Amino acid sequence: MTDATQTRPAWQQQDVIDHFLDQAEVWAVVGLSGDPDKTAFRIARLLQNNGKTIVPIHPSAPTVLGQQGYASLADVPFHVDVVDVFRRSEAAGQFVDEAIAIGAGGVWFQLGVVDHDAFARAQAADLPMVMDTCPAIEWRERG
Repeated sequence: MTDATQTRPAWQQQDVIDHFLDQAEVWAVVGLSGDPDKTAFRIARLLQNNGKTIVPIHPSAPTVLGQQGYASLADVPFHVDVVDVFRRSEAAGQFVDEAIAIGAGGVWFQLGVVDHDAFARAQAADLPMVMDTCPAIEWRERG
């Protein structure tokens, strides 16, 4: 049997995933609203349950899971370790550019979200990035 970590694409490197899950404390969750039926809400709650601070990023800037929301990444008045993006692939790339602009520590595109050009921009800026996977999946695979 082949070790899955050896066959992962460049945007799913285990060391980057591990760094985000183990070291990153502040996660800005793009697309997070107060709707508990949405995947973004469930993953934000999972992040909180794993000791992470979540920052809701949504145009209406709602308070979600007890955390103050912001309309944009540029509005967040403190350092963000990971920008976690819950947007369609065609709309997600702008958040890599915004993450670079605010000096974020990395970007995570959720399962099904893929933008190769955005990944190339992140690499060019030395910004660690993961795409097309989910923290829930990665934590489950780690045991």
